[in-house]
Amino acid sequence: MRLVNHERNAMDLRTTPVHLGLGSRAQAIEGFAWDPEVLQAYTAAVASDGAEGRMVMIFDGDGPGDHWERHPAGDELVVCLSGSVTVTRDVDGVPDRVLLGPGEATINPAGVWHAVDMEGPTSLLAITAPLGTDHRPRTDTRPRTDTSSRTDTRPAERVGTPGPEEAP
Repeated sequence: MRLVNHERNAMDLRTTPVHLGLGSRAQAIEGFAWDPEVLQAYTAAVASDGAEGRMVMIFDGDGPGDHWERHPAGDELVVCLSGSVTVTRDVDGVPDRVLLGPGEATINPAGVWHAVDMEGPTSLLAITAPLGTDHRPRTDTRPRTDTSSRTDTRPAERVGTPGPEEAP
């Protein structure tokens, strides 16, 4: 993993996220992977940006998310590029859901646990404050078609270590 200044070639944000840092700096993250060693290297490389650093990435998927996450360092912007997604936030034990279609967005407030369920093939753009991100497994990830009757469980106990955000 390495940060690249002034990338002049086209980048696929699905495989090469971009880090937005202090001083309005934008750096491609070459060799990025959801691997603990790579995540640790990324965290170390951008540590001087602190809570102001942001990761920009596109995620493609289909179906329910398998984890909850939260970003204590800052808000996260989630934009639906295509398809349909339900973002569920756990607000004091009460599920708060928002359905997004193409071109629509929502903001996950700093520190709030959230999960995503893609309703068929979906593409999302996420702009995330990765510092200190936490993940927890979901215990109810069965496919659902009626978003008004979802019964997601609250986040379970924390697993893993803090690191850059995995999925919105």
